[in-house]
Amino acid sequence: MVQTWAVPPSASLTDLLAARHSARAFTDREVPREVVDEVLAKAQRTPSWCNTQPWQVHVLSGAARDRFSKALAETVLTQTQSADLGLPTYAGVHAERRRESGYALYEALGIERSDRDARALQSFKNFEFFGAPHVLVLTTDAELGTYGVLDCGGWVAVTTLLLAEAGVGSIAQGAIAMYSDAVRDFLDLPADRQVVCAISFGYEDGDDPVNAFRTSRAPMGEVVQHLTD
Repeated sequence: MVQTWAVPPSASLTDLLAARHSARAFTDREVPREVVDEVLAKAQRTPSWCNTQPWQVHVLSGAARDRFSKALAETVLTQTQSADLGLPTYAGVHAERRRESGYALYEALGIERSDRDARALQSFKNFEFFGAPHVLVLTTDAELGTYGVLDCGGWVAVTTLLLAEAGVGSIAQGAIAMYSDAVRDFLDLPADRQVVCAISFGYEDGDDPVNAFRTSRAPMGEVVQHLTD
């Protein structure tokens, strides 16, 4: 059996940061509604620029989750990408880190780097929410621009840590936002809402080797500069 993380009830923020990771396989056991609501209520304390609190959240479970997954899958197979926030460009060290993470994931799953079909199937699991029983979609107000997106990023960090504190696994998914038009149609979102990302969540499948996969972190010297003069 794969040994997955366990967070003690008295875990500090430092403990949560060390233990929390992106889960990519879940059981079908649903998270109780009261646990979800408590996490989201706590996440509402996330700091935001001028207290704008730009995030709006749709939580999909049960039949709604299944219909959403089907709609996304059909879109991916038949339509081109349409990202509200634009498509990322990976270059230099960012491309290297992305490549390292991807290769480590495939290695954990026993997928050869040359096996494009298996890699594509693994990527497609994004639109099945990796089997998670719940998925939330996060949107922001277009008029707030970069600052609204920045605040939503803070909300994602806080929420995934709060889920970990509650013993719930999660994964933030930018892949869903690559098909913003389909998300907007499904949720009947107004034109002024921009799709930021999704977070799939539930209880981890401890028997799946993918949940033993961990990403690395850049050394402090690559990201921090202390100026004293």
